[in-house]
Amino acid sequence: MLAVLITLSPGRRKECIDCQNATLRIAVLPIMDVKTHWNSTAKLFECAYRLREFPRKFLQNPQYSEYRPLFTTQDEWTIVKYVVEVLRPFRYWTRWMSKRDTVTLHHVIIVYNDMFDHMDGMM
Repeated sequence: MLAVLITLSPGRRKECIDCQNATLRIAVLPIMDVKTHWNSTAKLFECAYRLREFPRKFLQNPQYSEYRPLFTTQDEWTIVKYVVEVLRPFRYWTRWMSKRDTVTLHHVIIVYNDMFDHMDGMM
């Protein structure tokens, strides 16, 4: 919903980017979602977490006061951060394997061990 609100017009896009001035090297806009793969949703969460402070600045504009209930709480950001951390190796290995033009079966044990070790560490 917030991504739609911000990207609805060029003026709103500019306001969101202006909120990021001197904070991020490259200004970024929130993304809605790309393909219908699970790792695109993981990317969406990563982007949202990285931009977490800017929607608050954007929504402090009085003309957007009706959208203030969209403020994300600190507890909700903690959950998003946890989900991003849990999914990070899954996303990495999915992208790594999908880029290969050869057989990757001999890497399966290494990949599974890495993912299981990560999950053990997260618990």
